[in-house]
Amino acid sequence: MTRYRLTVLTPLLAGDGQKLAPIDYMVWKDQVNVLDQRRIFRLLARGPRLETYLNQIRRAEKLDFASWGGYAQNYASRRIPFEHPSLAAYYARTSAEHLFIPTFAATAGGAIYVPGSVIKGALRRAVLLDSLSAHHWKQALDVLQRAERAPRRPAGPLEEAALGPSSTDRLRSLMISDSDPLPPGGRTRICLLRTATLVQRGGRLELGWKMSPRGAVESRRPGDSTPHFAEMAMPGTVFEGTLGLASAARQERIRKALRWNGEPCDWERSMAAANRAAAQLLALHRRYAEATGLRAVADSMAQLEQRLEQIRAGNNACLLCIGWGTGLLSKSASLDTASGPYHELLRLLPVYREQIRTGLPFPKTRQVVFLNDQPAALPGWVEFAIAGPEGGR
Repeated sequence: MTRYRLTVLTPLLAGDGQKLAPIDYMVWKDQVNVLDQRRIFRLLARGPRLETYLNQIRRAEKLDFASWGGYAQNYASRRIPFEHPSLAAYYARTSAEHLFIPTFAATAGGAIYVPGSVIKGALRRAVLLDSLSAHHWKQALDVLQRAERAPRRPAGPLEEAALGPSSTDRLRSLMISDSDPLPPGGRTRICLLRTATLVQRGGRLELGWKMSPRGAVESRRPGDSTPHFAEMAMPGTVFEGTLGLASAARQERIRKALRWNGEPCDWERSMAAANRAAAQLLALHRRYAEATGLRAVADSMAQLEQRLEQIRAGNNACLLCIGWGTGLLSKSASLDTASGPYHELLRLLPVYREQIRTGLPFPKTRQVVFLNDQPAALPGWVEFAIAGPEGGR
């Protein structure tokens, strides 16, 4: 087996689907104090206050800090700092329905890690993006046009045509582990994200910020929009794990039996495909940021493009966009949403039909990470590199 190294370049949330409800934590001293509810229950069970506490949890949207703040100070299982002190004020003004905080994937002991499936999923999407031809898209479009109702998995025929059916999928030869767990202390922060969108004003497209449930704010001030909070690993955090290549990919007889025509899908080819996909996606994001006046975001994309140029000189590293908040384009099998067969396919899907009919650029929104209370970056960009044989760190 070989070691890999994943370096976070912009704030990253590789989650496991878990969220902190507003009654699971309290904000105190510019940090989220995650309550150790089991410990609190055991403590309160010794006296008369347990019923009062349970009644408040049952009725309240947030816990009353005046009554129960001492538990946040003394009975917290985790303390996650805010990325910037200003987030405490935004938290106080935000309704409870928007205060469910997605958390980083963690072990039972609280150590954070990046699931291997998150990495392999991004590589799979890049290989698919690299493998699809106009013929594949025409076939998928024909299937969708003939269908009586929209299929649950419209991309299924595309994946099968390009990569093979699930039993003989060419990417099954790539094996990757979850990253080694890291102690959470100092690794993650509670970050603020807002949804940027395009608003048509006077025949021009301008930057707006989404306010739930009212749509786009008729103001360029991001402070008017609905904030989203998430636990994210900060730039510079490094995760490591192991990867390998299935023995079947090295044996010609087995490759023929599995109908893996041509060369097998190995790590070098997969990472080359990922870099080509990253170059296209970064260019789209940079143009969006420049058109909307998000200068810091545009600068961040330009820096990532420079980093991509540096690592493309070798064959052992790539840039990936992974995790929560990365949007449709980071998961799509095509980046040409304005024309061509992919555009026609989107027009046939009920979930996207109305957005396409507006004639506005699609997708028109981006989740923007705010750093130091300013729009600064798009989430989820990492550098994935082969570090060397296991045991040779």
